Amino acid sequence: MSGNQGDSGEGAKQDRRARGIGVGIALGAGIGVALGVALDNLALGIAIGTAIGVSMGVAISESKLGDSDEQP
Repeated sequence: MSGNQGDSGEGAKQDRRARGIGVGIALGAGIGVALGVALDNLALGIAIGTAIGVSMGVAISESKLGDSDEQP
């Protein structure tokens, strides 16, 4: 159990951010595998795909956080 139960709003934001980054990594790794097979260099493809996935995940999680903060 989390020790920050009194601060559930901040915990929810961190959970959404972690989930967005996790989804980005998963999608990026999948794209990286396809890219690696196409380029005949699987390790390089996974590395590039994961980097792209992390950046996409951060962008997705930040955009979701921004939308939820604007609502009254």
